[in-house]
Amino acid sequence: MKAVKIVVIALLVYVGIIVAFESLIGFLQPAGETTLVISTTAAGESRDRVVSQLESGGNFYVAANHWPRAWYNRALENPNVQATVNGVKGDYLAVPVGEAESARVYSEHDPGLMFRVLTGFPPRYFLRLDPR
Repeated sequence: MKAVKIVVIALLVYVGIIVAFESLIGFLQPAGETTLVISTTAAGESRDRVVSQLESGGNFYVAANHWPRAWYNRALENPNVQATVNGVKGDYLAVPVGEAESARVYSEHDPGLMFRVLTGFPPRYFLRLDPR
C-alpha cells in the first residue's frame, strides 16, 4: 500500500510539473529568432500565438508540440492564417502534412527527450505554411 501511495504522489507531482511548464509557456509566449507569430481566426475573432518556426525543404512549418493547441484546431477549421516571419506579416494557407512529410520534419527538428518529458509526451502535429 505504501508503494502505491508513493507512485500516486510521484505521478501527481509529475502532472503538476507538466501543468506548470505548459502554463508558463502559454503565459510568457517566449519569442526569438526561431519563432513566428501565427494569427488564426475562429467565429470572426483573430488570435495570435507564438510558435516555433521550422524550416524544411524550403518550406515553413509550425508544430503543435503541447497539449494546449487551440491555435492548431483553429488553423484546421480555417486554414487561411497570417504569420509574422522574421518581422514580415504575410498570408498563408496552413496545410496539415502527411506521415512521410511529418516524419521528415520531425527528424530534422526533434525537440529532445527533456522537452517531451516536461510537456508530458503530447502527440506532435505539423502544419506547412504555404504562401498565398
